[in-house]
Amino acid sequence: MSMGEGHGMTAVGYVHGYSDQEARRLGDQADVLAESLHTGTAYPPGSRVLEVGCGVGAQTVRLAANSPGARLVAVDVSETSLAQARARVAAEVPGADVAWHRADLFDLPFPDAAFDHLFVCFVLEHLPDPRKALIALRRVLRPGGTVTVIEGDHGSAFFHPHSAYAHAAIGVLNRLQADAGGNALIGRELQPLLTHAGFHDVTVRPRTVYADGTRPDLVEAFTRNTFIAMVASVREDALAAGVSTAADWDRGIADLHRTAATDGTFHYTFFKAVAVNPPSPQLS
Repeated sequence: MSMGEGHGMTAVGYVHGYSDQEARRLGDQADVLAESLHTGTAYPPGSRVLEVGCGVGAQTVRLAANSPGARLVAVDVSETSLAQARARVAAEVPGADVAWHRADLFDLPFPDAAFDHLFVCFVLEHLPDPRKALIALRRVLRPGGTVTVIEGDHGSAFFHPHSAYAHAAIGVLNRLQADAGGNALIGRELQPLLTHAGFHDVTVRPRTVYADGTRPDLVEAFTRNTFIAMVASVREDALAAGVSTAADWDRGIADLHRTAATDGTFHYTFFKAVAVNPPSPQLS
């Protein structure tokens, strides 16, 4: 989702910015979604794993914790984010084997077939040509190696009480992300994207988050601190672009917060794909 952790690509507009507040939001997001998104993702000792677009390391700590003994390499286009990622991993998973590189995913400094597995989380949503990115990543993945891709889809956000203003605010975020070259609805496209990029055995499964008054911790961590915080963060950009009025925007955010009340509900779906790089060296 444009809860976007991944920045390890050509520097197009990252709609959420690089503030300390955004770094904290990404960390909170990774914590609350860890079980949902990372269940089933573990790499054997000695395997070579590349995380593309590690950002501030919020997902890296999960990879390191779930795959002790794996040889992790994390890349990102932002040196500032890499510094934060190094500190986060050192604090949370001391002794983890992680090598850090500042790199663009379209110009990775690794030989062909250098990795057994790729992990790509919240990256494709920010790219103008995600299929081209996946083809580029196939170069560094050995034949028979796997890629795991996780993305959200803002079209899957629905809630009670209904509010046209709240949906409009989400729609504004989607538009701003599209204007920056991204796609906030990319989760639903993962299967055809991976297939058209030449991967085989593509499997996509939804990972649903549902919060209501019986799950107050999830309401706080996900509905308020992850999703609503993400939408609210683009207020100034929305007003500057003239795609919302201050009154409509503030009403939309207030109505989103209403879904986090004791009688409110909130639902969102992530999509997790796993695919195999075919044995043929011919790229699509």
